[in-house]
Amino acid sequence: MDLNDRAALRRKLIQDRLDLPHRLELAEELQSVLRVWLVRRREMTIGAYWPIKGEFDPLPALYRWSEAHPERRIGLPVVDREHGTLRFHVWYPGCPMEEDAYDIPKPKDTEVFEPQLVIVPCLGYGPCGLRLGYGGGFMDRTLAALQPRPATAGIGYAHGFQPLLKAEPHDVPLDAMLTEEGVVWDVNG
Repeated sequence: MDLNDRAALRRKLIQDRLDLPHRLELAEELQSVLRVWLVRRREMTIGAYWPIKGEFDPLPALYRWSEAHPERRIGLPVVDREHGTLRFHVWYPGCPMEEDAYDIPKPKDTEVFEPQLVIVPCLGYGPCGLRLGYGGGFMDRTLAALQPRPATAGIGYAHGFQPLLKAEPHDVPLDAMLTEEGVVWDVNG
């Protein structure tokens, strides 16, 4: 497959992820990796995502992280159509939700905040902090616009590693990458 054909690569990686044998077991392993990695983090606000298309669900680990300190907050993205970026709204189990224009659940009428750390879903990933998402550019534009720039941790399954993936001009490198196999890289760790 031509790695320059990112649309074809995305389709393949989505299908490969959906077809992963023992995906539930891999998800449990990744929950453990994320929980351990969060222990040493000092951030009090984390932006995350609602899992779609077989993505890993970070919310159980993040909820456990937030239980330890009541002032910790988790946010889920809401699309800002005017700027083509994401805003993070407070999420907690049982909070009111509604579907956005892409049929992805989002918090309804909760507080907006700027995350200090963003957990970024990765369809694929490559060397040097490179992430492959769905191609809409929302996350890259959001990370480029947030000031101060939050720390970023990509999260996904190890099958998504693409060693020959090349960065495009708009790509914003990640600070860390976590898979079910552990921490792939962490510029601060």
